Formats: sequence, C-alpha cells, structure tokens
Amino acid sequence: MNPLLSTGWGLTPFDSLQAEHVGPAVTQLLAEAEAALDRAVSPAVAADYDALSLELDVATERLGRAWSAISHLNAVANTPDIRAAYNEHLSAVTGFYTRLGAHRGLYAKYKAVAQSAQPMSSARRRALTNALRDFVLSGAELEGEPRERFAALRERRAELSQRFSERVLDATDGFTLDVGPERLGGLPDDVISAARATAEAAGVSGHRFTLHAPSYLPVMRHAQDRELRRQMYTAYVTRASERGDPAHDNSDIMAEILSLRQEEAQLLGHATFADLSLVSKMASSPQEVMDFLRDLARRARPQAQKDYDDVRSFAHTHLGLKDLQAWDVPFASERLKESRYAYSESEVKSYFTVPRVLAGLFQINETLFDVRIFEDRAAVWHPSVQFYQVQRVTSAGTQVVAHFYLDLYARPGKRPGAWMDDARARWQRPDLPGQTQTPVAHLVCNFPSPQGDRPALLTHSDVITLFHEFGHGLHHMLTQVSELAVSGISGVEWDAVELPSQFMENFCWEWDVVRGMTGHVDTGEPLPRALYDKMLAARNYQSGLATLRQVEFALFDMRLHAQPRAGVDAAHIQRVLDEVRQEVSVVPTPDFNRFQHAFSHIFAGGYAAGYYSYKWAEVLSADAFEAFEESGVLNPQTGLRYRREVLEAGGSRPALESFKAFRGRAPRMDALLRHQGIVAAQPNP
Repeated sequence: MNPLLSTGWGLTPFDSLQAEHVGPAVTQLLAEAEAALDRAVSPAVAADYDALSLELDVATERLGRAWSAISHLNAVANTPDIRAAYNEHLSAVTGFYTRLGAHRGLYAKYKAVAQSAQPMSSARRRALTNALRDFVLSGAELEGEPRERFAALRERRAELSQRFSERVLDATDGFTLDVGPERLGGLPDDVISAARATAEAAGVSGHRFTLHAPSYLPVMRHAQDRELRRQMYTAYVTRASERGDPAHDNSDIMAEILSLRQEEAQLLGHATFADLSLVSKMASSPQEVMDFLRDLARRARPQAQKDYDDVRSFAHTHLGLKDLQAWDVPFASERLKESRYAYSESEVKSYFTVPRVLAGLFQINETLFDVRIFEDRAAVWHPSVQFYQVQRVTSAGTQVVAHFYLDLYARPGKRPGAWMDDARARWQRPDLPGQTQTPVAHLVCNFPSPQGDRPALLTHSDVITLFHEFGHGLHHMLTQVSELAVSGISGVEWDAVELPSQFMENFCWEWDVVRGMTGHVDTGEPLPRALYDKMLAARNYQSGLATLRQVEFALFDMRLHAQPRAGVDAAHIQRVLDEVRQEVSVVPTPDFNRFQHAFSHIFAGGYAAGYYSYKWAEVLSADAFEAFEESGVLNPQTGLRYRREVLEAGGSRPALESFKAFRGRAPRMDALLRHQGIVAAQPNP
C-alpha cells in the first residue's frame, strides 16, 4: 500500500516511504481535493462553517499532511529520486493551493458565513477573519489577466525558492577539504575524530572537513592554521554564488524572486512586497520596522564598536595578527574569551552530553507546564531519529496531547540549520465527531553526531538552539485550540512566532537548570559552579556585535522588499547589502563575501520582509521571561499561566493580546537591553 494514502490521520510510515509513492499519492489526493472544492462551492453545500469544513478541510488537510511528509523528507533525507519526485509535483500542488486561496466561489461562501448570524467561538471567528484576509492576499478579488498572472507568479516563486534551497544544499555538500594531521593544531579532540571518520567513510586518508556547521564552526573558532581558516571561510561565504560552481549560482534566482514578489504586491494593490508582507504581521509599516531596527542599532553600536576594538587589539598584541581578517575574527574572539573569562568552549562542551541535555530540557517542561515526556516508537527516516509522546495528567486520567520527532545530527543530504515544522495539527475533526486530532511536530537540528560509544557533545550554543526549536514545538504541541486554522502556530503573526522559541533560550543561562542537565562525558560530574559563573560573566560577550549582525540581516531584507528597483539584478542586491553594512556594521567584510546567495530565510523560507521578527519577538520573549525572574524561574504557577495565555492560545487571538494576558501590560524593550548588557542610549529628541 502507498504509505502516503494509508495513514488515515495517523503517523507517516517514513521507513517505507519511497520516491515512487509520491506521484500516485499526490495525483489521487489532488483529485480528491479538487472534487471537494467543486462540491464545497456548489449549491449542495450550505454557507455554513461546519459544512464547509467537513466537505473541504478534510480533503485539503489530508493533502497537506502528505505533502508535508514529502517536503520534510526532501529536507532531511534528500536523494536524487526524492528531489526529482518533489520537484515534479511541486507546481501542481502549488497551483492547487493558489487556486484554492483565490477561488471566488469559495470566497463568496466564506463572506456569506461571516455575514450570517451563526454563533461562533472566538477562535472560529478569528479563523474566519484570517481566512477572508488571506483570500484577498491570495488574489481572490483579481479578475481576468491579472488573476492569471498572479497564479503564474505564485507557481514560479515556489519553483525558484525550491531551486534556491537545492543550490545551497548542493554547494554545501559539494565542498570538502582534506588535510593532514600537521594542520589540526587547536582543534578539539572530538572534532578531529569526526573529521577522521568522515575521511574514512569517503575512503580517503587524513581528515575531511565540510561546510556543515559541526565541521565548519569549530575550524573557524579553534584552528590555529590561518590558511585553513581562510580556505573554509572563503568556501562558506561564496556558497551558491558566481564565485563557485556555476551550476549552484543563485544570482539570477535571487533577482527573479524579488521581481516576482514586487509584481505580486502591485497586483494586490500594495506599493511594495514589504507592505504586502506586513498586512498579516504585528508591525504596521516598513518604516516602523526600519525605525525599530535603526533604533536598536543605535543603542547597540557603542558596545559593538568596543567589542570589535577589543578583539582587534587582542589579536594584534597576543596573536600577532596585525591585519585582522574576517576568517580571523571567530578565532581571535574565542581566544580573547578564553583569556578574559578563563574557560574554553571545548571545556564546557564536555559537560553537555545529548542524553543529559534532553533529560534536563524535559524536566523543565514537566515542572513548568505540567506535562510528561516519554520516548515512544514510530517509523523514522534515519536510525538516529527519536520519537516522543507528550502527556498530561488530568482529573480524567493520563492524556496523550502530542508527539514529536527529534532529528538532532548533521549528515549529507540534510538541509543545514535548525527548524521546527508541523507534521499534524490539533483539530476537532468534523469527519470524526468527538475525536480531537493531536499535534505532531518535527524538531530538526544539525549537531555533531556521536563518535563511537561516546554520547554526542553539544556546545552551549547548540544547547540554546535545541531549546529554541523546542519552544516552537511547545507552541505547536500544547495548544488547546481545536480550530485547524488557528491551532498552535497557525494564525500567529509571523513577527510574534519567535516569542516562545526565544523565550526558552533564557533557561540555558539559569544555574538551577544548567546544573541539572550537565554531566562530564568521562566522569559524570555536573558542571562546576565556578565554570558556570565564568560562562555567565561571558554571557554578553560581544552582544553588541551579535545584535548588529541581526540588524544587518533584517535591514537588508526590509530594504530589498520595501525599496524595490526596476531591473533588479545581483549587483543591485550586493549594493543594498554594502550600504546596510556601511550604515550599521563595525566589522569589515571582504569584497568576495556573498552571504546573500545562501540567505535561505528570505529567498527559500518564510521570512521575506520578515527577518526583523527575530529581534521584534525577542523584545516580547525577554519581557515574558522577566515574569519568571520575578517569581522564580522554575515557578509552576507562572509556568502554567504562560502555558494557558500564550502556548495554549496559539493563533486564536492577536499575539499582543496573548502577551498582555500573560504579562498584564504592553511589552517593553528594557528586559532585552538588560539581558544583553546593552545600556540604552537616550532617545532622539
């Protein structure tokens, strides 16, 4: 049987899912969804929310879950066959959802529902309001040639975004550097061991390094061989650009994507794609976003300049690097950090084993949010993937509320980065009265794999990444909203969706949490308090530089989309980035740097004209965590209030309302500035 057609509303049998299953399943599910759409807009189905959901949502949700499984496999277990099958059907799936979103008959049905006197819950009313807005944003009010052009734009953009992502993956996988033992000075033992294992697996001698984060980052931070750092840096920052393999060059794709987005915005009556993007976000205008970013840059710049001056002076005086280059900055920064705070990343990493960190993470959630997390069994796409169930104990007994897959380790064929996506959402299914579908999440990271019989080791930064993605997962899994369109993360404004993820990062700096999730890989001894105190003292090390880096990315993104240019090309994109760097950055960037060619967040993800949301939501998350600092960071009462007002509410109401319900007031920037050790400058008069 086809695993994409035999799952009902259960779990995908990933162990039996093959490329050959994609075509027949997508063809059948698309046909069923098309038929359901035809029936939904016919006189046979009343303008009634429940009737429309029963007829249409059941079919489209089944298609969506199947396509989500295919997309997920394409991201985490990419093979030529899977990629070909995905790309072959991407246009058809995109085309269907474009037609669905712009269907005039369906739009009319939902407008009739909105104008009727049907009683509705607040969550359902929110879902309906969002749906009417999204019909407009999807071109439902367009006629004739503009309507046809809009549909073509959507399909072409989906194709280009997929191609952009593939080229980044291929460029990342396509680079290897084999070196002998004489060039390994300064590298941690586990990194050397992993490089040796990678070389052996490829049938070559020596040590093989790649551009995947577990290999690339340690080289940049610890390798004493300056030429090795330069080679790795150059390869990394020129990925998917004209400076590498022409087959992987994203230059033309970036330009076309920007042009298509601008045309789409104008078809819908918006001046720019940035204006269009912000219709469904908290921020009111591109100018408000840019003012926010520039204000944050102004506040952070003095600290950032000091950060850079300190590392440049240290590199000159102690490392003999009189001409500090971009490939020297991470290395010199790490040495200064070790000198200033008397500890190293390698020393800390020995205490953060994956089993201990997971146990600590789960314990926090059990304490604060009244859940229990147990390992479970399910078919997975790789032997290293784990599967868990989330339970709650209620007056009626134990209740399974969610499941999640955990895919922690980097490997070839797996997209770089870390993310959470939903495999299945919470839903009171109209086709199964009385049954609530529980949510399932995919939590994906790219950490170093275990070596031999030793557990995998995580840097403290890795631990923060894991907590971040788990925060997204909690938002998806702990919702108590049963309306599909606003359940969990669905319907949450994009510039607020990072609140729960960034909120969770704060626990990685709390002693009561850290001591409970550490144990030395050799002795089992917990992290010493003295070492933790050094980490805490270094928490805001180079926080000014880190803030400006995020502002740079966000301002570049917003300017590209808020200040469009006719005939945009790669040279224009580079000029915008250069201007932004001149405005906000304090660290010189080499002319050959082509960061933008691998900026998947805005060219292949959902962050176009929305990358600012990381800093926007960080204001919310820091302020929310301050409530825990006030009551005790592991206070169950505060945790339950946060769960109820933020996590359980999902997208059923505006994010600002959820924040105010938890915090009792509007958000303030003070907590973020305090957490990052940045002294706020006085506002401009």
